[in-house]
Amino acid sequence: MESIRNIAIIAHVDHGKTTLVDKIMYHCQLFRENENTGDLILDNNDLERERGITITSKNVSVVYKGTKINIIDTPGHADFGGEVERVLNMADGVCLLVDAFEGPMPQTRFVLQKAIDLGLKPCVVINKVDKENCTPEEVHEKVFDLMFELGAEEWQLDFPTVYGSAKQNWMSDDFRNVTTNIEPLLDMVVEHVPAPKVSEGTPQMLITSLDFSSFTGRIAIGRLERGVLKEGMPISLVKRDGTIMKSRIKELHTFEGLGRKKVAEVIAGDICAIVGVEGFEIGDTIADFENPEALQTIAIDEPTMSMLFTINDSPFFGKEGKFVTSRHIRDRLTKELEKNLAMKLGETDSADKFMVFGRGVLHLSVLIETMRREGYELQIGQPQVIIKEIDGVKCEPIEELTIDLPEHLSGRAVEFVSIRKGEMLSMEAKGERMIVKFNIPSRGIIGLRNQLLTATAGEAIMSHRYIGYEPFKGEIPGRNNGSLISMENGKAIPYSIDKLQDRGKFFVNPNDEIYEGQVIGENSRSDDMSINVTKAKKQSNVRSSGNDEKARIIPPIIFSLEEALEYIQKDEYVEVTPKSIRLRKIYLNENDRKRNKI
Repeated sequence: MESIRNIAIIAHVDHGKTTLVDKIMYHCQLFRENENTGDLILDNNDLERERGITITSKNVSVVYKGTKINIIDTPGHADFGGEVERVLNMADGVCLLVDAFEGPMPQTRFVLQKAIDLGLKPCVVINKVDKENCTPEEVHEKVFDLMFELGAEEWQLDFPTVYGSAKQNWMSDDFRNVTTNIEPLLDMVVEHVPAPKVSEGTPQMLITSLDFSSFTGRIAIGRLERGVLKEGMPISLVKRDGTIMKSRIKELHTFEGLGRKKVAEVIAGDICAIVGVEGFEIGDTIADFENPEALQTIAIDEPTMSMLFTINDSPFFGKEGKFVTSRHIRDRLTKELEKNLAMKLGETDSADKFMVFGRGVLHLSVLIETMRREGYELQIGQPQVIIKEIDGVKCEPIEELTIDLPEHLSGRAVEFVSIRKGEMLSMEAKGERMIVKFNIPSRGIIGLRNQLLTATAGEAIMSHRYIGYEPFKGEIPGRNNGSLISMENGKAIPYSIDKLQDRGKFFVNPNDEIYEGQVIGENSRSDDMSINVTKAKKQSNVRSSGNDEKARIIPPIIFSLEEALEYIQKDEYVEVTPKSIRLRKIYLNENDRKRNKI
């Protein structure tokens, strides 16, 4: 049996996971010399490229000194935690990356906890040691303390460490000793990560991710725990609820480089893709045909936030999108459930409204953005947290929030968070920056990022992770300003916008098409106000003297999708179409709004 190592790369956002995978692939010569494949090779869909983050886990395999290493790249945001929980089952060891300046961050803690609970062997990589003011030795201490705190066993605490910089393409046993390549890291993986433990018995494989091909249909991916799988072999599919379906394997593929290679048989310990099995879900087991034994299925944390998805019923529906009916939206959401484990779908009393539950605003907004690019039109209500009753007490999700910002602005951050019922836990200075930690209700995080970025001139960095449920903390004040609402359908005329600018800030450009009930600006006072921006200047021959100044229009505020979702009130929707994002009132007509005050 060829020696195999299965390893997952885990870390906080932007600590360099995908860059490290690039360098490993270059070192193992996956590409010809003349191929220029760029960087962040694994972040291959448009959304990942634009945002510069990893969203879905992916695997590649490289061969180093005769050992096949299957590498799984994982996302670093707490919102995509479901992706990490799902793929750690395929690994035997994890490569924990920590930034030499920032040290262990909230998400480092979250992913490390999962890895230690699964009994995986950690290897630590202290990355970015070329940064100014970094403290690799202190960070190494902190990682040890963190593992100890998370209840790691002795063999896990005895972890090997390499220092280096993935970007500058070197790794070494000592951060003062700069080398020319990343071999020390790969040697550490081959030496310290255990080869897959193979027990005797019938075949067993847990499906941990799925892929789709328009030729062969759905493809099951997982790690073969024991036994052998062969092409054309009959198998049993054991579902999560214990029911058993008989099926047959058409083709087997193992991973090679970025692609896959068709093989006749797969031996235990390798990660493979199976074609031809129908009706499976993530968490099912592929087992022996005669006497199937199921593996323990994947445990996934509960979602903490919900949003209402509904069809687009604004006056502009169907102008830009291809898929606009409730049936299209329902089909697309059920398809998403198959591969997005941390998401759940709930029915409502109306056929065209769906409750979608997820890990956070980012988790659901990535789904909305993907749907929007595929040509869907839909409307989304205000994000709500999921409130549970535990022992008769109303409880809400609490998160640990870490804010990294310039020292002289730290007072503003504390003030914002305490208004939102957050409690400060610690404050520590790092160079000219402050790192402040809080416990805060999830409700308080919605909309906090915008306020913080405005108050700190874009310098604050926020990260948060879910801790658990605690008793309800009381009301949190929402947005102070009301909305400016259009009274008419038509075009926004520069002349009227100019005359109304002292009423507040606008969200629409001059000459944009608008409709009655659309939120076109933010009022400078706290109540909503209906205005008419479709009025042109009277072209009569009665002239008033000296009144023809040029309209000077302040550029409008343009929201990104997350900002729009965090900005809206209870009685508003975000209308999402392939080309535009608009805010609107649920009731477009003013009389309806007065009658049905929410």
